[in-house]
Amino acid sequence: MNLIKSTGTFSFFTTISRILGYIRDILIAIFLGSGPLADAFFVAFRIPNTFRRLFSEGTFNAAFVPSYASEIANGKEQSEKFATNIFSLLILSLFFLVLIIEIFMPLFVFFIAPGFSGNEDKMNLAINLTRITFPFLLFVSLSSFFSAILNSHNRFAIAAAAPIILNFFLISVLIYGNILGDKLVYYLSYAVTISGIVQFLFLYKYVKKFYSPKFLLKVSIDEKTKIFFKKLLPSIFSSGVTQINILIGTIIASFQAGAVSYLYYADRIYQINLAIAGIAIGTVILPKLSKYIQNNENEKIVLIQNKALELSLFLSIPATVALLIASEEIISALFGYGFFDEVGVKNSAKALFYFALGLPAFSLIKVFSSFFFARHNTKLPFYISLISVLLNIIISITFFQKIGFIIIPIATTISSWFNSTLLFIYLKKENLFKFNLIFFSRLIRIIFSAIIMGFFFNYLIIYFESHLAYEESYKSAYLVGLVLIGLISYLLVAVSIKAFKISDINLKY
Repeated sequence: MNLIKSTGTFSFFTTISRILGYIRDILIAIFLGSGPLADAFFVAFRIPNTFRRLFSEGTFNAAFVPSYASEIANGKEQSEKFATNIFSLLILSLFFLVLIIEIFMPLFVFFIAPGFSGNEDKMNLAINLTRITFPFLLFVSLSSFFSAILNSHNRFAIAAAAPIILNFFLISVLIYGNILGDKLVYYLSYAVTISGIVQFLFLYKYVKKFYSPKFLLKVSIDEKTKIFFKKLLPSIFSSGVTQINILIGTIIASFQAGAVSYLYYADRIYQINLAIAGIAIGTVILPKLSKYIQNNENEKIVLIQNKALELSLFLSIPATVALLIASEEIISALFGYGFFDEVGVKNSAKALFYFALGLPAFSLIKVFSSFFFARHNTKLPFYISLISVLLNIIISITFFQKIGFIIIPIATTISSWFNSTLLFIYLKKENLFKFNLIFFSRLIRIIFSAIIMGFFFNYLIIYFESHLAYEESYKSAYLVGLVLIGLISYLLVAVSIKAFKISDINLKY
């Protein structure tokens, strides 16, 4: 496996999906802004979308890939039997979960957005929209199962491309935003569920080359299946801890008007880098790392772990610097149109600034967790993540009344650094990770490259300040240009001081 090329393939399709997601969100900002309709839709969308991230962005992989890889080694018949058991149980459990929540939706939405309870119209709208979007959970979770099968066979492109479907459907609806008026949020909600069905069918077509999906009402729950489901919940919780923290933030933010929307727009920006620097790398290394661990190939284990960590920091550190320098300009250029006013821009920018401080930690959690998951250990990351979430809740609730929604990104960042630090300590303590000779030399050069880029990028932002003002029509074009110039400067410095070597692109791990 070529780590950089495989990560690049995964990241390319993920980036396309995120770019379409940006187009989707700028259209939402134009037509809905950060008002009550936007808050209600974002709650309805956040719930299934959080489950999508929990299942599809590496978390289902964490439990499934190591187990499935072991079964592949035992022969096709064994791997087919194992996969069919998991597939059948997923369908049954997810169907009844969706059915129960649909029945008790008012209670469920009250739990997710208790701050809406003071506004009956807003609460009813959120309930109706969530009823429409929630079946998406069933189809996207089964799609994640198909993606995990493909990833196990080192086929990353199709799985990474599948989420593009969701954004395609939502953009198609948003094009008619002026015509649909207040009914737009309903059409968007239906588009969410329809896209889930199409994504499921899309992946079904490609997964048949490696596995023929079968649904059995009478499922054989053998020891291997029990072990998998025992690993699944901890892996979903631990690998998806950032998304869980954000969902908790949404619950708390519902008590402040507009806060759900502010956090949503800020979340959309840093998630682009997280998808590449954490999710893509963690997903790509898991099948090979599991294989190397199973075969006790210690040199390859050390090499791939160090390279994954190095690549994650190479991508996340400069992104953090750029977001800290230009959080307001970025939010304004990307979303500051239509109903999304200057107050919304400033509040979302504040949230983005504090989320940015935690960006390396968000990525490290994904990478460090994969080191445990490859060894079939989901319990320790689960316990650490549980403590991290409790820390997040305590900080958020304690200070929310005093400083408002801005405590939510602060608490998320603090708890994420706490999480990543504990993961690292236990990796070292259990002797599951060790640095190779080149890592620290590369890290110092990466930090130096990011600092040089930061000074240059800050100069560009100041120089073009007038072109990035809220009222400017072409501010997004200027921002894209400045970001590309900043990225090129970072890469040039990194290559010149050997923080990154061109020859690394062709290395196999």
